[in-house]
Amino acid sequence: MSGDQKPRDDQSKDAQPAATNAAEKHASGAPWRNFYGRFKGKTLKDSQKRYLDEDLAKLSPGAVGWEENPERTPLDLGALFGGKDVWLEVGFGGGEHLVHQAVSNPDAGIIGAEPFINGVAMLLGKIRNSGADNIAIHPGDARDLMDVLPAGSVSRAFLLYPDPWPKKRHHRRRFVTQEHLEPLARCLKPGAIFRVATDIPDYVRQTLEEVPKAGFEWLAEGPEDWRQPWQDWISTRYEQKALREGRTPHYLTFRRLG
Repeated sequence: MSGDQKPRDDQSKDAQPAATNAAEKHASGAPWRNFYGRFKGKTLKDSQKRYLDEDLAKLSPGAVGWEENPERTPLDLGALFGGKDVWLEVGFGGGEHLVHQAVSNPDAGIIGAEPFINGVAMLLGKIRNSGADNIAIHPGDARDLMDVLPAGSVSRAFLLYPDPWPKKRHHRRRFVTQEHLEPLARCLKPGAIFRVATDIPDYVRQTLEEVPKAGFEWLAEGPEDWRQPWQDWISTRYEQKALREGRTPHYLTFRRLG
């Protein structure tokens, strides 16, 4: 499930077909999971193709997919990041925030999940330019990654400008549903921080309703707290687009209860 927003007007054209029976499974043993969004956009640049060919495999967090890990064996995060705190960004878009956090926090290891291959390629270019060596990438659905993250292993998670799915009948596709929040909560340590940024007021409403149900408390001292960006925030391209179009960013911080 992607986090950062993709173009809003044509998402339904790219939606994957729904499974006919939710109880059925793939031949690999994977559960049927509807995915709504895009896997690929405009043609990749030659340099981006090269990044994918040369860099992506070596930045893998380990065996995530059902075909290579049908037993859903948990990832060895100690071997991956050498005992560092582990952070997770769900849907990193073009990767600017993920790289910013990795460079600013060398004592943390950050895993990014993003199925949109153009965004993955953009992130790889930014990693090359930054020299960051504390990033791992899962180029796919965050739910598959959360399957194999050890329980209580993640210290911080980010969901930044997620797909808004503005039509009411599509609200169940949003990340802030129990289908996604419960496995996220399982992965987070007690006291871990979960940040959500969005420019959609109804997404704020749903976030404030659903996230506490999954075992989180909202950290806000006053009604204006959610309008102030975090001190270590870097504005993303999606936020800049929202500001140009007159929408107000909201910044919500939650803590995982023990």
